[in-house]
Amino acid sequence: MTTTAVVYHQPGKPLEVLKVTGLETGEPGEGEVLVSQIVAPINPADLNAIEGTYPARPSHYPAVPGVEGVGIVERVGPGVERLQEGMAVVLPHHFGTWREAGVLKESLLTVVPQGVPLQEAAMLKINPATAWRMLHDFVPPRPGGWVIQNASNSAVGRHVIAMAKELGLKTLNLVRRPELVEELTSLGADVVLTDDAEVKEKVKKATGGEPVLLGLNAVGGESGGQVASALAHGGTMVTYGAMSRQALKIPAGWLIFKDLAFRGFWISKWYERVPAAEREKMMVELFEMARKGIIRTPVERQYALEDALQAVARAQEGKREGKILLGSKSLA
Repeated sequence: MTTTAVVYHQPGKPLEVLKVTGLETGEPGEGEVLVSQIVAPINPADLNAIEGTYPARPSHYPAVPGVEGVGIVERVGPGVERLQEGMAVVLPHHFGTWREAGVLKESLLTVVPQGVPLQEAAMLKINPATAWRMLHDFVPPRPGGWVIQNASNSAVGRHVIAMAKELGLKTLNLVRRPELVEELTSLGADVVLTDDAEVKEKVKKATGGEPVLLGLNAVGGESGGQVASALAHGGTMVTYGAMSRQALKIPAGWLIFKDLAFRGFWISKWYERVPAAEREKMMVELFEMARKGIIRTPVERQYALEDALQAVARAQEGKREGKILLGSKSLA
């Protein structure tokens, strides 16, 4: 069986190394199912992986990009017990989702519950999962507690705002552009501040002196330092990105006198190290928030797989109105 797929044979600039071609897909064997892709997002990490600048690399070439997506079970092989034809499923992390169809082990697939928008389900495993884990795994969420973050208008930042509100947490959100203050406030942000030298004093005033114990850093450099400086004694800063490409400087005083903890987080490693039951437990929570509309990811446009290069070109541009998606089927 030949299906359409986006492939690359070596790392390089995406528009130079990617091509849309036919890919052979076998029939499902013991414990396997044939899944047709419905929709998959184009994430920055996908583009970095194609360029060869991302820590996670393909195990072999030619490779199919894409770590997120949703599909429909088309055929089931012998010994399949949990899945049935017509079920919507979340595609696994290392499948390569920019393809029309593929054969997968039943054990690698998570069923999408009824009532969950498939477009949202296709984008739960990276940004929403990162936000959820960081709000739970480092400082136990305490209703009324404060969280400070930079890059608050990013995809993860917006999910942090929505999830924190659902958990009863309050958010301090740093932004570079003043025009974002009203936008993030309308999403549920408790406090939105411009990221400048006065952050520490602004935070103290905004919280009334209440301790801020969790900081989320996606920028690094001076902005990461501002997040750390606003933390109370014994606080933890979690770094999950380095948008500024500047080093994070940690003065000895933060370690000695404030006993701050500095941690890193990468959702791909989390998936590798936790048991399947833990992954499933998180997905139940994320599905429910997507069903309720708490998780909402703006989408600019969905392109057909045949137009993947056009979609990638748009995904690389700035000032977009939302995610760029690839789909072999319409969601209409």
